[in-house]
Amino acid sequence: MSIIYDGSIDKIVYKTVFGETMEAIANADSNVVYLDADLMGSIGTTGFWKRNPKQAINVGIAEANMAGIAAGLSAAGKKPYLHTFGPFASRRIYDQVFLSIAYAGNNARIFGSDPGVAAAFNGGTHMPFEDLALYRAIPHSTVIEISDGAMLEALMWQVKDRSGLTYTRLTRKAYPTIYSKDHKFTIGKGEIIRKGTDATIIACGLMVGEALAAAEKLATDDINVQVIDMFTIKPLDVDLVLEAAKTGIIITAENHNVIGGLGDAVASTLLEAGVAPKFKRIGIEESFGQVGPQDFLQKHYGLTAENIEKTLRDIL
Repeated sequence: MSIIYDGSIDKIVYKTVFGETMEAIANADSNVVYLDADLMGSIGTTGFWKRNPKQAINVGIAEANMAGIAAGLSAAGKKPYLHTFGPFASRRIYDQVFLSIAYAGNNARIFGSDPGVAAAFNGGTHMPFEDLALYRAIPHSTVIEISDGAMLEALMWQVKDRSGLTYTRLTRKAYPTIYSKDHKFTIGKGEIIRKGTDATIIACGLMVGEALAAAEKLATDDINVQVIDMFTIKPLDVDLVLEAAKTGIIITAENHNVIGGLGDAVASTLLEAGVAPKFKRIGIEESFGQVGPQDFLQKHYGLTAENIEKTLRDIL
C-alpha cells in the first residue's frame, strides 16, 4: 500500500497542482472546457487561460451564469470543469446546479475551494460548513473531499469522463502528504491508511492528517486506532463503514457541519444496518464561520488532533 504519511506537509500547494493538472487534462481532451468565476489567479489557472483561451473561460463574478454555461456546454457534448470558492460553488449556484445540470441530466465537475476553516481570513461569509450537505441532497450526485495533492491530481483525471454531477472540495494550500504519486484511488471506496483494532476514526479532507496525528499519539499508550480516509462522501463506502464498526468505536471527523456531512452519512449507514458501535461526530456544531488564522479556527471549532485524541480517550 502506497501510504507515505510522516506528518510533513505537501511540498507543492494544491492550487499549483490544480492549475497544472487542469491544463494537462484540457490538452489531452479537446472536449474539456474549464470555467472560472474570476478566481483563476487564486487557483493557479491564469497561465492556462492565456495559453488556451478556447478551453479556459473566465466568466467573471457570475457564478450562477457559470453553471448555466456549463449545462449548455454539456448538452453540446463538452466536458465542463467549474471552479470558484466553496460558498459560491454551493450556496450561490445551488438552484442552477440542481435544475440546469443535475435535473436536466447534464454532466459537470464542480470544484469548491477553501471550504470550512480553510477560508481563514476571507471570513465567515466565505466559510462553507454546509456544502457537502447541499450536494449530498442532489439525486445521483457524487461528492468528494480531497485529502492530499496526489489524490487531487488523480481524481481530477478520473472525473473527466464521469457521468452526472460531481462536486469536489479542496484547499488551495496544502495538507500533510499521505499518498505516493502512483497510488490508485477508486471513487466510492474509502482508504484504510492506518490499521488498528481498538477504535476507528473516519475522516475526510483537512481532518485526515489530524486523525493520523491523533492515532500516533494514542499509540504511545498502546491504543491502536484505525484511520480511514473517506474521501468519497457520496456514494459512501458502506461495506468499509460496517467493517470498521467491528472495532467497537467510530469517530467521524470533518471540516464541515456535523449535520448533513460525513458524520451523518456514517451514522445513518450504521443505524440502517442495525449496527451500534460507540459513536461520535467531530465537526462544526451550530456555528457560522469567522475571520482568523486557520490554526486558531481549528482550535476554536475543535478540528484538531488533540480534540480527536481527547474524544476517543473519553469514550474509552
